Amino acid sequence: MTAPIHDLMMDYPLTLTQFFERSRRLFVRKTLATRRPGQPLFRYTYADFAERTLRLAGVLRDLGVRRGDRVATLAWNSHRHLELYWAIPLSGAVLHTLNFRLSAQDLTYIVNHAGDTVIFVDASVWPTLAAIRERLTTVRTIVVMQDGVPAAPAPPTDLPEYETLLAGATPLSAWPQLAETDAAAMCYTSGTTGHPKGVVYTHRALYIHCLAQAMADGMALSENDVILHIVPMFHANAWCVPFCGTMLGSTQIFGGPNPQPRDICEIVQGEKVTFVGAVPTVWIAVKELVETEGYDISSIRCIPIGGSAAPRRLLEHYDKHFGASMMHAWGMTEMSPLGTTSRLKSYMREWPEDQQYAVRATQGYPSVGVDLRIVDDEGREQPWDGQAMGEIQVRGPWIIRSYYDNPESAERFTPDGWFRTGDVATVDPEGYVRITDRTKDLIKSGGEWISSIDVETMIMGHPKV
Repeated sequence: MTAPIHDLMMDYPLTLTQFFERSRRLFVRKTLATRRPGQPLFRYTYADFAERTLRLAGVLRDLGVRRGDRVATLAWNSHRHLELYWAIPLSGAVLHTLNFRLSAQDLTYIVNHAGDTVIFVDASVWPTLAAIRERLTTVRTIVVMQDGVPAAPAPPTDLPEYETLLAGATPLSAWPQLAETDAAAMCYTSGTTGHPKGVVYTHRALYIHCLAQAMADGMALSENDVILHIVPMFHANAWCVPFCGTMLGSTQIFGGPNPQPRDICEIVQGEKVTFVGAVPTVWIAVKELVETEGYDISSIRCIPIGGSAAPRRLLEHYDKHFGASMMHAWGMTEMSPLGTTSRLKSYMREWPEDQQYAVRATQGYPSVGVDLRIVDDEGREQPWDGQAMGEIQVRGPWIIRSYYDNPESAERFTPDGWFRTGDVATVDPEGYVRITDRTKDLIKSGGEWISSIDVETMIMGHPKV
């Protein structure tokens, strides 16, 4: 009789619990920090972080949070927010990060549609929550996190306070058993029409995304990195970097309330930051400060750029004047968010400088795990010739197959299982993607389609702008 050949490997659940336990055991002496306006950085160790996260899980238990409950955060980037990033999904609940920059109407809809039961809010953004509090139909508990920034109105004194709850809580003795298909987190993505749409991330999706992100051909994150979190933690899980950085035991610094370009410069110089992402407009402002005030940001090995394309002129300037390398990446909330990264292939490093920068100015080629195609408005797949334009469609293990409780959005998914991104691009024969527009933003002039992104990039790159 022939012995069975299939299914002989362990069925090991791909949950975030594994990452937390790894960092708790291996990196107890590594540190995390949060910027506090007008004060030194708050610092503590991964051991402290793990102990407080288990206490926070005890708080959630005491608040009656059950498996599958949505627990929201309305907060800046901080060590407390990181504790919530882990305690909520590891307890079996769903981390729901809220964007406090949205309109009151959208924020009200999002909280009610998600069915949030508990909200953790920074005191400094309390006015945003206060403005909609009476319209929230599912929230039973609000916990205030004092972040040292005055707000008007101030949070009511009868609301429970984060540190007080933590001090009185009994740490969870063991995490519950979770399935890798369990929901871990959710974000809402807003569009130009209709209500914001909910994106739900499973433990498995975030687990695999972290592995791809840490790859040398991804974002090449490692234990050696000093990460500064400027990308908001409510935006696509801060590009998933807080999960990945914790998995790896990286030193992590959180930007705190309303960080400005000067704060970025001071932290990078003082803490020897190696990895910090932000949108291009932030780096234009940082550039001006470095040039006028002499900040040293040469410790940065990687500046991932997302949200919009950085002009090639900016890439060159950071390379040649600051010794800091920018890297375009493209993705979406619906993609957890990583889709492509713009790295030179080995033989391209022998190319003339002009050609190298032309490649680096693209959005890069698809990450391991992401299938990508471009399709015209009649559904025909377009060639990768660098000329043909089409809508990007993607599929992969960290890409959604439907929105949360939103059947009318089914048109965003193709019958053969691809997600329609709405981004229009060309792909060259090497696989490098160049975003040319959103389908809704293309400009038609003289019978030809013109990319609004190309126009914007030209304006941003002009020396007099």
